[in-house]
Amino acid sequence: MTEDRERIATDFHQAINMTAGELESWLDTRESKAVGDKSGRGESIGHESGRRIAGILRKGEDDLSDEDYAHMREVAGYVRRHLAQRPSGDVHDTPWRYSLMNWGHDPLK
Repeated sequence: MTEDRERIATDFHQAINMTAGELESWLDTRESKAVGDKSGRGESIGHESGRRIAGILRKGEDDLSDEDYAHMREVAGYVRRHLAQRPSGDVHDTPWRYSLMNWGHDPLK
């Protein structure tokens, strides 16, 4: 594995704190489907990303493609930026938390 891929994988796995199973179960909820930018589509960008993340988590390192690594880089960046925007107060039932969970990170874990 190249140094770049190692860094991307490390950043990705530090950002993601949900298992593939937890993420897939979350993505089936009404709350998950209600948040995120749909940009005129039926599924939000974050929800689609969550499905891709679950697939990546189920793959072995040798099975990851260049596209997987590109998405892993995007996910790590999104989670980092979104965590920096944490609202004050209880975030348990907030769109902010739900959006992060669509991207594989539960800030309450």
